[in-house]
Amino acid sequence: MRFSTLQKCLLNDYQRDFPLTPCPYEDIADDLGVDEEAVLTTLKNMVDRRMVSRVGPVFAPNRVGVSTLAAMAVPDERLDEVAAFINTYPEVNHNYEREHRFNLWFVLTSANTSRLDDILRQIEATTGLPLMSLPLLDEYHIDLGFPLQWDES
Repeated sequence: MRFSTLQKCLLNDYQRDFPLTPCPYEDIADDLGVDEEAVLTTLKNMVDRRMVSRVGPVFAPNRVGVSTLAAMAVPDERLDEVAAFINTYPEVNHNYEREHRFNLWFVLTSANTSRLDDILRQIEATTGLPLMSLPLLDEYHIDLGFPLQWDES
Protein backbone atom coordinates (compact mmCIF):
# COMPACT_ATOMS: atom_id res chain seq x y z
CA MET A 1 0.00 0.00 0.00
CA ARG A 2 1.39 3.39 -0.98
CA PHE A 3 0.71 6.40 1.20
CA SER A 4 0.37 9.93 -0.15
CA THR A 5 2.44 12.72 1.34
CA LEU A 6 -0.72 14.12 2.97
CA GLN A 7 -1.57 10.74 4.52
CA LYS A 8 1.96 10.42 5.89
CA CYS A 9 1.86 13.90 7.41
CA LEU A 10 -1.55 13.33 8.99
CA LEU A 11 -0.48 9.97 10.45
CA ASN A 12 2.90 11.14 11.73
CA ASP A 13 2.67 14.83 12.53
CA TYR A 14 -0.55 14.99 14.53
CA GLN A 15 -0.22 12.05 16.92
CA ARG A 16 0.78 14.70 19.46
CA ASP A 17 -0.01 18.39 19.65
CA PHE A 18 -3.28 18.12 17.75
CA PRO A 19 -4.58 21.70 17.53
CA LEU A 20 -7.01 22.42 20.35
CA THR A 21 -8.74 25.23 18.52
CA PRO A 22 -12.25 25.94 17.26
CA CYS A 23 -11.22 24.77 13.74
CA PRO A 24 -8.45 22.18 14.18
CA TYR A 25 -8.75 20.65 10.71
CA GLU A 26 -8.55 24.08 9.12
CA ASP A 27 -5.42 24.76 11.19
CA ILE A 28 -3.89 21.45 10.08
CA ALA A 29 -4.73 22.28 6.48
CA ASP A 30 -3.03 25.67 6.81
CA ASP A 31 0.06 24.00 8.31
CA LEU A 32 0.22 21.50 5.44
CA GLY A 33 -0.61 23.91 2.64
CA VAL A 34 -3.86 22.23 1.60
CA ASP A 35 -7.51 23.06 2.16
CA GLU A 36 -9.61 21.79 5.05
CA GLU A 37 -11.70 19.60 2.73
CA ALA A 38 -8.56 17.73 1.65
CA VAL A 39 -7.68 17.00 5.28
CA LEU A 40 -11.21 15.83 6.16
CA THR A 41 -11.57 13.74 3.00
CA THR A 42 -8.18 12.11 3.50
CA LEU A 43 -8.92 11.24 7.14
CA LYS A 44 -12.36 9.86 6.26
CA ASN A 45 -10.85 7.79 3.46
CA MET A 46 -8.21 6.34 5.80
CA VAL A 47 -10.91 5.37 8.33
CA ASP A 48 -13.17 3.94 5.60
CA ARG A 49 -10.27 1.88 4.21
CA ARG A 50 -9.43 0.73 7.77
CA MET A 51 -5.96 2.25 7.56
CA VAL A 52 -6.75 3.84 10.93
CA SER A 53 -9.48 2.81 13.34
CA ARG A 54 -10.33 6.26 14.63
CA VAL A 55 -9.29 9.88 14.68
CA GLY A 56 -9.75 11.68 17.96
CA PRO A 57 -8.28 12.61 21.28
CA VAL A 58 -6.98 10.29 23.96
CA PHE A 59 -7.71 11.61 27.43
CA ALA A 60 -5.92 10.74 30.63
CA PRO A 61 -7.85 7.89 32.29
CA ASN A 62 -10.86 8.85 34.38
CA ARG A 63 -10.45 12.60 33.77
CA VAL A 64 -13.52 12.64 31.53
CA GLY A 65 -15.92 9.90 32.55
CA VAL A 66 -14.74 6.46 33.66
CA SER A 67 -12.78 3.73 31.92
CA THR A 68 -11.55 0.19 32.22
CA LEU A 69 -9.25 -2.21 30.43
CA ALA A 70 -11.08 -5.44 29.67
CA ALA A 71 -9.81 -8.84 28.59
CA MET A 72 -11.56 -11.87 27.15
CA ALA A 73 -10.57 -15.43 26.32
CA VAL A 74 -12.13 -15.80 22.86
CA PRO A 75 -11.98 -19.01 20.83
CA ASP A 76 -9.76 -18.39 17.80
CA GLU A 77 -12.58 -19.12 15.36
CA ARG A 78 -14.71 -16.35 16.97
CA LEU A 79 -12.01 -13.73 17.43
CA ASP A 80 -12.88 -11.58 14.37
CA GLU A 81 -16.62 -11.80 15.12
CA VAL A 82 -16.25 -10.80 18.78
CA ALA A 83 -13.75 -8.01 18.01
CA ALA A 84 -16.08 -6.62 15.33
CA PHE A 85 -18.99 -6.65 17.79
CA ILE A 86 -16.96 -4.89 20.47
CA ASN A 87 -15.97 -2.24 17.93
CA THR A 88 -19.64 -1.37 17.38
CA TYR A 89 -19.58 0.49 20.70
CA PRO A 90 -18.39 4.08 20.26
CA GLU A 91 -17.15 3.90 23.85
CA VAL A 92 -14.45 1.41 22.83
CA ASN A 93 -11.19 3.29 22.39
CA HIS A 94 -9.34 0.38 20.79
CA ASN A 95 -9.08 -3.38 20.96
CA TYR A 96 -6.29 -5.72 20.09
CA GLU A 97 -5.31 -9.37 19.98
CA ARG A 98 -2.66 -10.77 22.31
CA GLU A 99 -0.89 -14.10 22.34
CA HIS A 100 -2.28 -15.32 25.64
CA ARG A 101 -5.24 -17.24 26.97
CA PHE A 102 -6.90 -13.83 27.36
CA ASN A 103 -6.42 -13.01 23.70
CA LEU A 104 -8.73 -10.02 23.15
CA TRP A 105 -8.18 -6.80 25.09
CA PHE A 106 -10.00 -3.49 24.80
CA VAL A 107 -10.30 -0.13 26.52
CA LEU A 108 -13.79 1.11 27.28
CA THR A 109 -14.53 4.70 28.30
CA SER A 110 -17.96 5.93 29.31
CA ALA A 111 -19.65 8.96 30.80
CA ASN A 112 -20.40 7.12 34.04
CA THR A 113 -19.99 3.81 35.86
CA SER A 114 -23.57 2.75 35.19
CA ARG A 115 -23.15 2.98 31.40
CA LEU A 116 -19.73 1.30 31.57
CA ASP A 117 -21.17 -1.62 33.54
CA ASP A 118 -24.13 -1.87 31.15
CA ILE A 119 -21.83 -2.18 28.15
CA LEU A 120 -19.68 -4.83 29.84
CA ARG A 121 -22.83 -6.83 30.68
CA GLN A 122 -24.11 -6.46 27.10
CA ILE A 123 -20.81 -7.70 25.66
CA GLU A 124 -20.86 -10.75 27.95
CA ALA A 125 -24.53 -11.48 27.23
CA THR A 126 -24.23 -11.11 23.46
CA THR A 127 -20.97 -13.03 23.06
CA GLY A 128 -21.72 -15.63 25.73
CA LEU A 129 -18.16 -15.15 26.97
CA PRO A 130 -17.05 -13.85 30.36
CA LEU A 131 -14.82 -10.84 30.49
CA MET A 132 -12.37 -9.52 33.02
CA SER A 133 -12.59 -5.81 33.83
CA LEU A 134 -9.32 -4.27 35.01
CA PRO A 135 -9.96 -0.68 36.14
CA LEU A 136 -6.98 1.59 36.60
CA LEU A 137 -5.44 1.47 40.07
CA ASP A 138 -2.07 3.16 39.50
CA GLU A 139 -1.44 5.56 36.65
CA TYR A 140 1.64 5.34 34.44
CA HIS A 141 2.23 7.50 31.40
CA ILE A 142 2.87 5.55 28.22
CA ASP A 143 3.44 7.61 25.12
CA LEU A 144 1.00 6.26 22.55
CA GLY A 145 2.58 8.14 19.67
CA PHE A 146 5.23 6.53 17.53
CA PRO A 147 6.97 7.54 14.31
CA LEU A 148 5.80 5.66 11.26
CA GLN A 149 8.26 4.71 8.57
CA TRP A 150 7.50 3.68 5.03
CA ASP A 151 9.60 1.50 2.78
CA GLU A 152 7.74 1.86 -0.48
CA SER A 153 10.52 0.72 -2.77
